[in-house]
Amino acid sequence: MKNQAIELTTFKLNGFTTQQFIEANAAIDEFLKRQKGFRSRTIFELKKGVVYDMLVWDSTAEGTDAMHKLMTELSDSVVHDMIDQSTVSWNIAPVEHFINL
Repeated sequence: MKNQAIELTTFKLNGFTTQQFIEANAAIDEFLKRQKGFRSRTIFELKKGVVYDMLVWDSTAEGTDAMHKLMTELSDSVVHDMIDQSTVSWNIAPVEHFINL
């Protein structure tokens, strides 16, 4: 995993459950699978009401490029309206250390 990047976006939803959000993401998931450098996506709720959307990329550049493409190509997705945009925090950084079994 060294030399990869983690993208972490946190946000609150506009009256939707995390499960409803996940179900609405089918087109986004398919889009991500076609992006260069995409490795995985995990969505979870760590704090009540705060959604964490974590993606693993081969590089920060590929993750950043995909984010820009997503915002353009899927700008009409219902997913964007489900998110309280004032709460969004988007970050991406290279992995500095990784250990695995």
